[in-house]
Amino acid sequence: MHKLLMDSPGEKMLLLGNEAIARGAIEAGMAFATTYPGTPSSASSEISANFFTMASESPLYFEYSTNEKVALEVAAAAANSGLRTMCVMKHVGVNVAADALMTLAYVGVTGGLVILTADDPYMFSSQNEQDNRYYGKLSGLPIVEPVFVDEARQMMGYAFDLSEKLGEPVLFRTTTRLNHSTGPVTFGAIRKPVTKGEFKKDPFSKVTVPAVSRKLHVRLVENIERAERLSCESPYNTITGDGPWGIVANGVSVNYVADAVSDLSITDRVRVLRVGFSHPMPESLILKFLDGCEKVLIVEEGEPFMEEAIRAIAQSAGITVSIQGKAKNLFSRLFEYDPGLVRAKIAAYFCVPYDAPVKIDLSDIPQIPQRPPNLCAGCSHRAVFYEVNQATAGMETIKPTDIGCYTLGFLPPLSSGDFLICMGSSVGTSSGFSQACDQKVISFIGDSTFFHSGIPGLINAVFNNHDFTLVILDNQTTAMTGHQPHPGVDMMAMNHEGYGRVSIESVVRGIGVPHVSVIKPYNVKKSIAAIREAVAHKGVSVVIARQECVLLAKSLKKLKGKPFYVSDKCKNHKNCINDLACPAFYLDGGRVKIDPNQCTGCSVCTQICPEHAILPVKGK
Repeated sequence: MHKLLMDSPGEKMLLLGNEAIARGAIEAGMAFATTYPGTPSSASSEISANFFTMASESPLYFEYSTNEKVALEVAAAAANSGLRTMCVMKHVGVNVAADALMTLAYVGVTGGLVILTADDPYMFSSQNEQDNRYYGKLSGLPIVEPVFVDEARQMMGYAFDLSEKLGEPVLFRTTTRLNHSTGPVTFGAIRKPVTKGEFKKDPFSKVTVPAVSRKLHVRLVENIERAERLSCESPYNTITGDGPWGIVANGVSVNYVADAVSDLSITDRVRVLRVGFSHPMPESLILKFLDGCEKVLIVEEGEPFMEEAIRAIAQSAGITVSIQGKAKNLFSRLFEYDPGLVRAKIAAYFCVPYDAPVKIDLSDIPQIPQRPPNLCAGCSHRAVFYEVNQATAGMETIKPTDIGCYTLGFLPPLSSGDFLICMGSSVGTSSGFSQACDQKVISFIGDSTFFHSGIPGLINAVFNNHDFTLVILDNQTTAMTGHQPHPGVDMMAMNHEGYGRVSIESVVRGIGVPHVSVIKPYNVKKSIAAIREAVAHKGVSVVIARQECVLLAKSLKKLKGKPFYVSDKCKNHKNCINDLACPAFYLDGGRVKIDPNQCTGCSVCTQICPEHAILPVKGK
């Protein structure tokens, strides 16, 4: 049995924050879950991977949806049928789901619906650092934010209860530091899930034509007022201490503040407002907190969400206390905080004597060599980028790319990535570049991303007769986030029954793309010829580069090639390193060598070596 399914109240276990969240959802009686995998902190990937496994051992229904908007729409239907439902995504995924989210706030839910948004301060694996608390303000939906790992488990049940009490979805906001922290978790009892519901028809409350939506908007505003009262009563919004100095904190910053107050020995001079139910902000509790404060410091990663709200509440009440947070000499809107930073800023703001710990002198220790992110040894994407570069040698090109591990192709020497803004943008921006510029446009998109949001752009390109080549990197999995399935995956080969399969080639041909070719990236000569032909085509052309992800193939024990070595024929031209840069290569005394433990036997390097000096290792 999956460890998170054990019905053993009181049992203690060390869990990742992501695992604790998944356990909390099970304890809360969640019956239905949807996602599109994303990696802000691997939150939506790891949480969902647990759900995927648990679904085969429990009554839970779980699906990987084609994108976040679809995931939320599927979840909205389940929640409006009375089922406790969860929808999991990374922070930028909420942008994709926002069209459904804004109006779902009007419609509401009958069963609890928790939408997890995993924010990514410092952008460990994301293209921006947006603060999704503003989605609560924009949509009028409640937001809750846990502080530590076991609280993430506890708060999940609170979020489901709150959702059902208000008849609204609840946003459950986490950040990287919580998702990937490990902490002790005490299991609670598992509530038996209701797995079959009933949708009660009420079109004049559920079909959002303008006349209905006007009525629903009134309901939403009334609900916000109810939610504000609940926020003031929430056990996750608390005041501790009774000193004249006020500190307000949320999320992981609560831990940093607690440590700093203790380390600076100012416990008797500080009162702390911890905000865990952060939208709507608890106005009456904030006024109680501000009463008697000489000055207030707001400690929150990201944007000044609480700072702006608390200042507005204070101004409306005629309170003139100094409230600071984001400022050049205080906290930044950039990146993550840490205990040392928070301690130093609290000491500076409240004029507390503080000697920062002396940094250890590391001047006599050589720097650790940096290992930049890199495509894996044997990755078929590396071969495709090389082949595109060869096929377009001498041309003026623009190469839009997309979200996935193949984004790393923008790095030299492959240098295959000139523009990127969001999932699916490679196709849409290719249309714009092809119309606005004279350079030849060749764009890249992964198979999962193509299903997620690449198809509408391609339809647009065919309809408007744009001129570019789209290379679909089909490695038959969602590789970057941990090998989750997508609609093009053969689930039977992974021993999962009951799924369909969508052919990328059939979709592309069905859209009406006039020039379609399929290549095997490990066959370099034929691939270059096919790409050259596609690039020469006037109009939209698509090249589908089909080769299973080498890491997935390795995990499934499907790799059959032998590693290669550099023979004495090598004249040290270094084409293999300078043009391909596979991480299995290294230099030893200026000579090229291949690490047999990294080499996967893809044989791409053997095909580009001018002396044919790279040969397979003999024997085992």
